[in-house]
Amino acid sequence: VPETQYGYASNKEAHLKRLRRIEGQVRGIARMVDDDEYCIDILTQVSAATKALQAVSLGLLEDHVGHCVVDAARESDEAAAAKVREASDAIARLVRS
Repeated sequence: VPETQYGYASNKEAHLKRLRRIEGQVRGIARMVDDDEYCIDILTQVSAATKALQAVSLGLLEDHVGHCVVDAARESDEAAAAKVREASDAIARLVRS
């Protein structure tokens, strides 16, 4: 049984590298709180981590559209419509967050 190849597969290592970097940022933020650092300095780091996660999200979304949606469009109009709807819902969640 072949494994499912998701759109991000070709960029998987880059995504993982960015996520590990973000993980380190979040651990650093926790340390800042633990060390009773200044609120604004902590918020600045939270903002940076949030922007980094948004960048990962946009990369994953681009991969999804370029691979999963395109493949679905080749399959059928119905499959394409479902993948576009799925992508639109994901975009809406990102915009609300």
